[in-house]
Amino acid sequence: MDNLTHSLTGLAVGEFISRSLPPEADEANQRTRRRLLLVSCWAASNFPDLDLVLTPLLPAPLGYLLHHRGHTHTLLYALPQALLLAAMLWLLWPAARKLLATSTQARRGLLLSIGAGFLLHMSMDYLNSYGVHPFYPFDPRWFYGDMVFIIEPLFWIAFGVPLAMTAMRRISRRVLLCMLIGVPLAFTVSGHLHPASTIALALLAIALGVIERRAGSGGRQGLLAAFGAAAAFIMLQSVSSDAGKSEIAGQLRLRDPGTRVADVAMSAFPSNPLCWAFVAVEHKGAGFRVSRGVASIAPGLMPAASCPAALAQPGAQRALSPAVAIVWQQQGTLAELRNRQQQDCYFDAWLRFARTPALNAENATDVRFGDNPDGNFATIRYASFAGKPCPAGVPAWGYPRSDLLGIDR
Repeated sequence: MDNLTHSLTGLAVGEFISRSLPPEADEANQRTRRRLLLVSCWAASNFPDLDLVLTPLLPAPLGYLLHHRGHTHTLLYALPQALLLAAMLWLLWPAARKLLATSTQARRGLLLSIGAGFLLHMSMDYLNSYGVHPFYPFDPRWFYGDMVFIIEPLFWIAFGVPLAMTAMRRISRRVLLCMLIGVPLAFTVSGHLHPASTIALALLAIALGVIERRAGSGGRQGLLAAFGAAAAFIMLQSVSSDAGKSEIAGQLRLRDPGTRVADVAMSAFPSNPLCWAFVAVEHKGAGFRVSRGVASIAPGLMPAASCPAALAQPGAQRALSPAVAIVWQQQGTLAELRNRQQQDCYFDAWLRFARTPALNAENATDVRFGDNPDGNFATIRYASFAGKPCPAGVPAWGYPRSDLLGIDR
């Protein structure tokens, strides 16, 4: 997820933990504790993304592809990160250090906030099609939620509105609320968000604002409603994603009987459980095909051609049905994929990330992030590494397409 979402989620959980613990006897200590829990949960919710400093360890683009969402996004390495964050807060925040030395509730709150922050980060990153491998080194496989768009306005509304309502100054509260509503409006104008989604988000914002206002500064009802709305949305997206995958796989088999649908990577449209972008990997005989398209799980209400234009590429759609349309596809051979993997160590490293690989004579790209290699950050160009020694320190993530490679994960 984007770091605004990570931040808002961490702040909301930190606020909830603060309100759930018995208050400190001293008002000054209570204010310090609240700030400590909000800051610690916010920091823990963003801390794993510091893995970006590791990207120079491998040449571009492999450094980013293999180290972002890498070791810092695993359960094993969350523990030393949590200890480091706690130590930094202890050393750099004298008022918090004094409070933690005397308050059991503050220590309990800090433990809960840091632990929740790290778990939230990995859990929310799991929700989209980029994936995580949280159980490494015990299980090197990537896990993909395929449920939520990587920038999801509903989370901004759900967590941001109750937080904005806690702003002490009225002008600050109004500015924050206007920003939270303004961004979805901008998404609508740009063609990324359906107007019906914008209306739903506005109604959610109003409802959460009313609940939080009635709950007051110490109440938890607004935050509970926010968590409930986010959880309900995730569950709806999960059901919708599964339905979409089934429909897409069925249409692909109708198009080409005998094909085996190896994978369907789903990317949701923002705040829209009906419309989905997908990349399907099919395997038949000695070849494989990668197809990029758009799907709707309710074509009677919103056919694929009517999904938000900025993501649906309506001009490029070739309909398989009212529910499924292809916008791009490419054939490949297993022999080419396997030979290059065995002969090119840089390509082999790239395959530890690539879930939907497409190859041509000059480069390879992961079609999850676009079908144009020139505009895709996951593109590897063969000539960039020709004649160079193999890179050291390549993480041993599982191959997402081990099925096509004919190897164990």
